[in-house]
Amino acid sequence: MTNPEVVVHRDGDLLAAAAAARLVTRIADAQAAHGFASVVLTGGRTGTAVLDHLNRSAARDAVDWSRVDLFWGDERFLPSGHADRNETQARAALLDHVPLDPSRVHVMEPSDGKFGDDPEAAAEAYASLLASLAGPESAVPAFDVCMLGVGEEGHVASVFPDSPAVHEEERTVVAVRDCPKPPPTRVSLTLASVRAAQEVWLMTTGEAKAEAVATALDGAGEVQLPAAGAVGRHRTLWLLDSSAASAVPASFRPPLA
Repeated sequence: MTNPEVVVHRDGDLLAAAAAARLVTRIADAQAAHGFASVVLTGGRTGTAVLDHLNRSAARDAVDWSRVDLFWGDERFLPSGHADRNETQARAALLDHVPLDPSRVHVMEPSDGKFGDDPEAAAEAYASLLASLAGPESAVPAFDVCMLGVGEEGHVASVFPDSPAVHEEERTVVAVRDCPKPPPTRVSLTLASVRAAQEVWLMTTGEAKAEAVATALDGAGEVQLPAAGAVGRHRTLWLLDSSAASAVPASFRPPLA
């Protein structure tokens, strides 16, 4: 388990721009090291803003997009193309603008997909996909980067405090029903899958997130606060704006980036 690092930016827009620059560098480094890169995308305002900044960056073309595998940390179980699906937002922000290999864009099935309105089947299919792409001793790939947002109550992906998903110890992907935030039905990686990543980046902004951020960094348990259990094998990086970092414990408080 890695110790968390904290980087604080002045505001959310600067955070997204800086994270986009980090992502280009991380992908390029991974491709240089082993020929390809694997990234877990996150939805929400900050996750989408990162992709939008990357798309508008001159450094975008430093990446060989045909050798990037893309995954999602969670997905809203809605029809294909629905405006609220993380996939839809990611495609509009970046994916439709770069020369990806479609076979390497690993989406979670929509509610009108081949499994119909069955999120459990969609979760099982995604778990099988991850297993097929993993090494012989793992159920999921060793993602180069897993990006996550953090909710006001400390959820990551669609793993909420004291929910069945946060207690899950065997499955790598789960269906989430009765989600506290709309839409109520989702598909999500579990924390075990998140922890397979080489690097986990937790990105969040705003005063409403400050308590959850501080509590996670202060040693909370993952059942109480799932973000505390989202750690990378080699790096765990919290990317915050000044408001989200306002209650960060002094031992973690870095200078403003």
